[in-house]
Amino acid sequence: MSDLLKTTAEQRARKVVLRLEKIDRIFNQGPDQLEILKAVDLEIHQGEIVALVGPSGAGKSTLLQIAGLLEKPDGGLVSIGGKRSTDLSDLARTEMRRSHIGFVYQYHHLLPEFSALENVVMPQMIKGLKRAEAEERGLELLRCLGLEKRADHRPARLSGGEQQRVAIARALANVPDVLFADEPTGNLDPQTAETVFGMLMTLVRETGLASLIATHNPELARQMDRVVTLRDGHLIELDPADLP
Repeated sequence: MSDLLKTTAEQRARKVVLRLEKIDRIFNQGPDQLEILKAVDLEIHQGEIVALVGPSGAGKSTLLQIAGLLEKPDGGLVSIGGKRSTDLSDLARTEMRRSHIGFVYQYHHLLPEFSALENVVMPQMIKGLKRAEAEERGLELLRCLGLEKRADHRPARLSGGEQQRVAIARALANVPDVLFADEPTGNLDPQTAETVFGMLMTLVRETGLASLIATHNPELARQMDRVVTLRDGHLIELDPADLP
């Protein structure tokens, strides 16, 4: 990997990047209240990759949305890079997401009218980077993901695995402190999923990100540093050996 990406990891100290403290989330269903998250605590350090497993409906996506500042908890605190974000204004939360958080979803959500490179360049320019610098980093990320020859292709001309790799490059474009991924290989066939996930893991480790990745795939979960799950709203740490 080039110095353009390596400097990101070298500048990071081993520290707690993401901290969730006593996170509660309650949904109202008519006269009833459904407690999705109950006093959830979680710390993820720089360079650590944590798998979030569990059945559909357990609250994994809700936890990712709250940790990624897309949704507010009903109680508790979210801190990213040592900065408490729970009480920030909507504008400040948007700026924190833009500058410190990367997201990869199950579906790539690429803009169809733009090329692969343009999809990676755009969030950097929105952040304020000059186009030349944004293109340099974008091309380097695409190269690391084996897509340098596909940089000028629009999403419709890319395979599913290639589209998801562009989505990964876009998520890392603004040099985030923490990466959240919600079933990032869920729409891919097993062989493509393994390839894409391997590339994601390599980039995450080499750039020193803190990462929380939701997955139903136990084989992928076992490759991460820790495994946690949600049971009755509570976050529980698992022994990877206990995964099916």
